[in-house]
Formats: sequence, structure tokens, C-alpha cells
Amino acid sequence: MLRSNSSEPSRALCRLAAAAALALCAAAPLPAASAEPPIKIGVIAEAQAVAGASIPQAAQMAADEINAKGGVDGRKIEIVTYDDHSSSADAVRAFQRAANDDKVTAVIGSYISEVVLALEPWAARLKMPFITPGAASNEISLNVHRDYAKNKYTFHGYMTSAALAQQVCDAAKDLLVDGLHMKTAVIMSEDAAWTKPLDAGYEACLPKAGLKVLDHIRFSPDTTDFTPIFSKIEATKADVIITGIAHVGVQPTVQWKTQQVPIPMFGVSAQASSGTFWKDTNGAAAGVLTQSVSAPDAAVTPKTIPFADDFKKRFGNFPSYAGYTAYDEVYYIADAIRRAKSTDADKLVAALEKTDWVGTIGRIEFYGKSDEFTHSIKYGKGLVNGLMQQWQDGKLITVWPKDVAKAPLKFPSFVNTAQK
Repeated sequence: MLRSNSSEPSRALCRLAAAAALALCAAAPLPAASAEPPIKIGVIAEAQAVAGASIPQAAQMAADEINAKGGVDGRKIEIVTYDDHSSSADAVRAFQRAANDDKVTAVIGSYISEVVLALEPWAARLKMPFITPGAASNEISLNVHRDYAKNKYTFHGYMTSAALAQQVCDAAKDLLVDGLHMKTAVIMSEDAAWTKPLDAGYEACLPKAGLKVLDHIRFSPDTTDFTPIFSKIEATKADVIITGIAHVGVQPTVQWKTQQVPIPMFGVSAQASSGTFWKDTNGAAAGVLTQSVSAPDAAVTPKTIPFADDFKKRFGNFPSYAGYTAYDEVYYIADAIRRAKSTDADKLVAALEKTDWVGTIGRIEFYGKSDEFTHSIKYGKGLVNGLMQQWQDGKLITVWPKDVAKAPLKFPSFVNTAQK
């Protein structure tokens, strides 16, 4: 009589179950970990500075919008942020970490020219595409022109100091010379890398605009008492103070109001472009004019006002000038990656050179190898043209050029703008 083995049916069932499990595993989708990795963009900024805080915020906004629409060919954009504490040394360490440890594809970095100039050699050494959203020094793009093979990885995503000077002079001609019949000016600039070519530009173009330069004052960015400087300027009896300031802004503005300086301030004041500047100065900003590349009240392009409004809803204030540029930069980096069909550094550089992107600040193209300011954004009609804004009644109002101006000039009672 044969003895039956009662364990055989159980073993058979186990074998069938195992086979079924293997089949299910084979048919199941791959785990998320094997999906295409995100495209990382490093953002190095002065997170605690008035003008710098907008940079990482705006970059994240752009990434979120791109990701909501499917990313770049299905890959998400991931913003990796670093606070450089307004220090070149900290920025260099952040850049090295971004390239070597965090494996970013590109870096957006800083509104301070000294910081960007310190990072430029590292972009060359590490072959890392690098775009500044706010530094102006001519040397950034001049370095690319002088040694393209080495420095081609750096792009100047903001106007050069030379272009800024020309824009201020164009606005001064229309608003101050033709509009208010002003004839004389004093240049007041912080001693920084970006203001040396700016001041040289001022000295060349202000007389052509109709303003005789009576004095040229450069001061340390560490200056805390501007009373002697304003007293010296008042003694010249100049019609206008032409500014070149970025690292400072709150202190001279407050003291301008406190001292009741009867001369308007007009020019570049980076901190004044921030939506928090009225609060930062406790209203002393009334009447202050500053250059910018975009504004919350000016439809520079159809993208400008929606971005500014969304930024304010998300962060509680309007972006500084570097917020507009940082936002645009994430978009055209993503566009370049899409066109290049690669994140390879050299292919990305080649694609960025062919950028033709309508952003919040205008139509963005870069100057080529043969141009003096290689890899700087082009300035001019139909491209990035710039604006002049003035603080009026707690709001930053666009006052130039005429086609986007929202109001005429308005100054506090202590400022003398009587017809000259």
C-alpha cells in the first residue's frame, strides 16, 4: 500500500504562489527611484539682503511653474539654494559644493559684482554654466570676450554698467533736462567694482544729455553717516544727485530725508527697487528714483505683471530687480536644456548662446563672441530697455519711458525742482 505525502499539495501551492508573485513583480511599474532624476539648478544669493532675497524666491517660483506643466521633457527642476552672506569666499565654497557635491546643471548667482567676479574663474575651472541675475560690472562679460575658450561658461544675465549708465542718461534727458530744465549734477556712487565703469559712463553721457557734472563723490559701502556727503553736495548747488548704489540704500535715503536735502536723487539704487524699501526706510523713500529692468505696474511684456502679482501673493512683497531676472533665467535655462536635448555643459552653453526668450524684463538675447560684452544680455529697443521708477505714496511707480509711465514725477516738499 502506497503512503501518500500530505505535504506535496502545500508545496505545489507555494510554488504556484511564488510564480504568480514573480509575474506580478515583472508586470509592475518600476519604482519611482528609477525615474529620470531632477535637473538641479543651484542658486547662490545674498538671502538676507534687500535686493538679494528675491533671487531664490523667484527662481523657486519659476521651477514650480515649469514642474506643474510637466518639467523639461518629463524631468522636474529642483532649485538648490545657498546663502553666500554677501561674501565672495562663502560664494566660492557654495559654488564648489553645487558643482562637486550637489551635481547641479547650472548656477544662478549673486547681484554683487565682486562675488560674481570671484565665481567666474570657478565656472571656467569646473565647466559649470553660470548666470548672474543682478551684477553689473563690465568686467564680467569683458572677461568672456577676452578669453572665450576659458570663460564661455559665464553669462551676464543683467545689464552691464555701461548699459545702465546709458539708460540713466536717456531717462535724465527726457525727465530732468527736457522736463524740468535741469542743468547740473553731482555723481554719488559707492566704491565698488560695478560703479567704476558706471561712473565713467555717467561722466561721458550726462554732458551729452545736457547735465554738467559739478562733482564726483565715491564713498565706502561701509559708510554709516552720509551727512557730510550731502552737505558737500548741497554746497555745489547741483540740480540733481545721480546715484550708483546697491550695497547701501536705506541709510543714505533716510539721511537724505532727515537732512531735508533739497536735491532729488536719480539713478541706480538697487535696494530701492525692492518692494520692501518704503517700509525699510519708514517712508523716507518718497521721491527717490531708481533704474530697474522691470516693475509691478509696467507691462514690459505680458509676463511682467502676472509674475509680480503672483510673487507678492506668495511672499508678501514685490520682487527686487534681481527677482525678475532670476525668474527669467530659470525659464531660459530650462528652454536651453530642452533645445540642446542635454544637460552637458558645452551643449548647454551653445544653446544658451542662441537664447531668444521673452521674459518679464523684455526680449532676452545674448551678445556673441565678436561683441565687446560677450554673453551679456542685449540692451536696446525691442530687447531689454529698462525703466525709471519713483517711490510715491508708498508705491513704486514707473515714470519712464513714456509708453509705460503710470504717473508724472512727484517729490516731497523739501526737494526743489522749480523750473531752472
